[in-house]
Amino acid sequence: MVEIVFSNKKQRRGEAKAVLAYGKIDKKYLADFLSSDEISLLNTAAAAENFNGKNGKVLSVMTVNGKLVCVNVPTKPTAVDLQKAGGMLYSCLKKHPNAVIYAEKPAGSKLKSSEIAYNLALGFELSSYSFDKYLTKRKPEDFPKLETVSFAAKGKVIDKNGYAPYSALAAGVRYTRDLTNEPSNNMTPVIMAEDIKRLEYLGLDVDVLDEKAMKEKEFNLALSVAQGSCNPPRIAVIKWRGKQESADFDLGLVGKGVTFDSGGISIKPAGGMADMKQDMAGAAAVAGAMKTAALQKLPLNVVGVVGLVENMPSGSATRPGDIVRSMSGQTVEILNTDAEGRLVLADCLWYIQQQFGVKKVIDIATLTGAIMVALGTEMAGIMGNNQAFIDTIGKAGAEVDEKVWQLPLTKEYDKMMDSAVADMQNISNGRNAGSITAGCFLQRFIQKDVKWAHLDIAGMDKIEKPKPLTPKGASGFGVRLFNAVMKKL
Repeated sequence: MVEIVFSNKKQRRGEAKAVLAYGKIDKKYLADFLSSDEISLLNTAAAAENFNGKNGKVLSVMTVNGKLVCVNVPTKPTAVDLQKAGGMLYSCLKKHPNAVIYAEKPAGSKLKSSEIAYNLALGFELSSYSFDKYLTKRKPEDFPKLETVSFAAKGKVIDKNGYAPYSALAAGVRYTRDLTNEPSNNMTPVIMAEDIKRLEYLGLDVDVLDEKAMKEKEFNLALSVAQGSCNPPRIAVIKWRGKQESADFDLGLVGKGVTFDSGGISIKPAGGMADMKQDMAGAAAVAGAMKTAALQKLPLNVVGVVGLVENMPSGSATRPGDIVRSMSGQTVEILNTDAEGRLVLADCLWYIQQQFGVKKVIDIATLTGAIMVALGTEMAGIMGNNQAFIDTIGKAGAEVDEKVWQLPLTKEYDKMMDSAVADMQNISNGRNAGSITAGCFLQRFIQKDVKWAHLDIAGMDKIEKPKPLTPKGASGFGVRLFNAVMKKL
């Protein structure tokens, strides 16, 4: 990991240097930390590359002191604008052992220099993530050389303690990415539950329910998904109590944790099945969000429940047509064993409401391929039963660039989940509105006085083409969104 430092030091020879341009190259602003020759070089490069005014444009020149990078941001940048700029700077500077980034605020800015520095540093941390533990033949030159990056402002030292909440968020996202990137042979339900249990060192309370406890508490739908696998299921319950004076929980989070999804008897085609190691991204996001809450010591009470199972075909696997009684007492006809995530979520949703009396619940899951048909890889789908709650989540997502788009849950769609032989079936009888009908299924397990939202993040859990804040691989989607929601409650 790159060491993040905050200081007011001047650049030393051999260090790479980076500055911001707020819409244009401003000589007066840059004169605080660049020489006239360096400013002249930037101006020449800017004219040649039509740099001014384009958000995200990067200039790179060589000076007598070393590399000089300039990235353009809007004249009134948001936190995400600055984080993305930090991500771009990492890409430019990662081959240099040391770098200094000047985060002095421009004249008239409402942002403090410290806020600029913290958001740049967060983008730097998120973009510097890599999952390379299984690569054994990489050459030394293939690895980033950057060891230390300093964020500096004119004439003052930025308080490093102020960065702690940002660093905590980066740690939560990295943890979620690590869990999600692991291959399924090293991230079984038992292994994942044990890994989450380790988070107790942060002050979280983690209870792990084994298969015997799941049977006693009637997690029958979740158990039906797991019964074809030799890897036993687990339920992990994660509690953060930031309001010790209150026994109530302000928020409940539920995550789908299918550590590998073959589809069961309704087996998936071979193409792309390797990606199903990431069908536990929702559970990983809940774990990462809870880790962040503990690190930030947020002043609220949150409980997370993640259902950890492996969905495999075998002689003991659930068959299409089987009927299972859920924890809620409602019966479900399982027409397709590849619609398994909603079964796991249904029992976990009922449990979090019954056991902890939570009145605001969000579930998150890589639930349907249909959501990718609707929204691609740009937004997650959101559904729910309370518009104000949905709007709060949507606003939080927009603020942190984890966007969601609302889909309807109406009686017409809900009726499509009725079964002739049970209270409901786990898929509708056609391909239409697959994401919505999955949401309707989950809504049948929500009690009347509970505000609930469902996030379908299929398509958002993995990045094929690296972005400024997200390297290739697991994205960690949901951690920043949940953190923003928690701060709004």
